[in-house]
Amino acid sequence: MIYIDGKEGGGQILRTALGLSAITGKECTIENIRMGRPNPGLQEQHLQGVFVLQKLSNAELKGAEKGSTKIIFSPNRLKKGDIEVKISTAGSVGLILQVLLIPGVQTKIDIRIKGGASYGKFAPPIHHFENVLFPLLRKMNYAVNLNIIRHGFFPKGGAEIEVFSPETILKPLHIPKKGKILSIKGISIASKDLEKTECAERQAKEAKQLLEKKFPEIPIHIQIEYVDALNTGSGLQITIETEQSFFGADALAEKGKTAETIAQEAVESLLDSYEHGTVDIHTADMLLPYIALAGGSYKIPKITNHVKTNIQVIEQFLDVKFKIKENTVSLINKKDTSSKNAH
Repeated sequence: MIYIDGKEGGGQILRTALGLSAITGKECTIENIRMGRPNPGLQEQHLQGVFVLQKLSNAELKGAEKGSTKIIFSPNRLKKGDIEVKISTAGSVGLILQVLLIPGVQTKIDIRIKGGASYGKFAPPIHHFENVLFPLLRKMNYAVNLNIIRHGFFPKGGAEIEVFSPETILKPLHIPKKGKILSIKGISIASKDLEKTECAERQAKEAKQLLEKKFPEIPIHIQIEYVDALNTGSGLQITIETEQSFFGADALAEKGKTAETIAQEAVESLLDSYEHGTVDIHTADMLLPYIALAGGSYKIPKITNHVKTNIQVIEQFLDVKFKIKENTVSLINKKDTSSKNAH
């Protein structure tokens, strides 16, 4: 039994621990779940991730209820098939994917998520997965594909997506340098009721102007999209593709925040990651379990406590050791982390 203290890392510890528990077959107890948050314990999106992973791994489960700060997860063998998740809140669909795609490398699954937010608070939007994380995973031989059926925004959600995850054998991912920029693209998205105010156009215009000041020689393309949604909302996601990597950043509409402010937030975050790392700060955290399974290295813009606690959880499940030197994270000791032999 592996014991995890979930106090420091929020929901990320839960997602990493459960995903690795499922892929290795190792039981785990997670305590103090999200204790540092205003609403501690398991919330709706966490619970749905736990339940669907329970089905996927035929696990025994104790303590899984709203507000619970402790669960015991005892997985059995993973199965293939179709997985459907229903989220009744505006919980992030991306965070559900984070927990499912770790065991997804070992078994073929088609995932359908109904409800939740494709652009939600405190989580990367679905376009970050599509434009940044998934292309990097494809470099590792993990060819995940996505179909967005409907978007949803905070606070009502209502998104619907499909994800197709094939079984694979991961390859290492080393990104010592980012290389030259190949493209800068983005998507400025808003609910249809904001079309009269040209919200999406304003977000895109401001972002493009700011990026052109930094990269005057590179064409910048930002797509405008208005969508049917259950409530008013907007967001912006921007991607820099380089010869070796992908960088993403985003910002979400909130009360009192202008379209121009949304653009400024996204661009500032993007430039900070691009200037200081070989992947962006959010993707660096999400890639860690896959690097642990296959090997690799990259430079992170900033080594956060989030990254450190994620590494600590990974090292408890897998016979690996990470090294951090001058913001470069690398796997320095990898014995047998093959998912084929993990059980």
